[in-house]
Amino acid sequence: MADLSPNGSGPAAGIVRRARDILLKPKEAWPVIAAEPATTKSIYVPYVVVLAAIGPFASLIGGQLIGFPALGVTWHPPIGAALTSAILSYGLTLATVFVLALVIDGLAPSFGGQKDQIQALKVAAYSGTAAWVGGVFGLIPMLGLIGLLFALYGLYILYLGLPVLMKVPQDKAAAYAAIVVIVAVVLFLIIGAVVSSITAPSLLGTQL
Repeated sequence: MADLSPNGSGPAAGIVRRARDILLKPKEAWPVIAAEPATTKSIYVPYVVVLAAIGPFASLIGGQLIGFPALGVTWHPPIGAALTSAILSYGLTLATVFVLALVIDGLAPSFGGQKDQIQALKVAAYSGTAAWVGGVFGLIPMLGLIGLLFALYGLYILYLGLPVLMKVPQDKAAAYAAIVVIVAVVLFLIIGAVVSSITAPSLLGTQL
């Protein structure tokens, strides 16, 4: 049987192994994740803390080194505003994982599942892997669409994990997953709106 545990020769090896398994064989990985003892801290550190940083800071670097094509020109955002945007996006992403877990946990009984805050946090955290890994394409802004495809794959990973960890019957899993996916998308849009409203004036070189 393949070793799907996150343990390896060190934290970095554990992160790589867990990310690889959840991306390449999610159906096998979810039962292993479900059986693991965990705490909020052990789920966040180092896995979520490290992977959630990929997208914001890859976009920061890509924007400075390569720039964003627009109307036939290449735009490099001001470094101060871009850094603020990256930090804000990162912080909101960490918070959103926890909020999504609360939603997953709260909805579970409505679909015949079992409430379990830690299991819900596992689903919210590990299903974010695809979107976070796909964030590396932010290093080359023109490839941003590929990152979006990774995020869409993450929704499928979420769908696979919900019935396993939250004990939802298969006949109700699709409806449960659909609602959680909608909430996840809304949270993602909220992050974008908040970051844009705070940083857009500086990124565009204007003042309020």
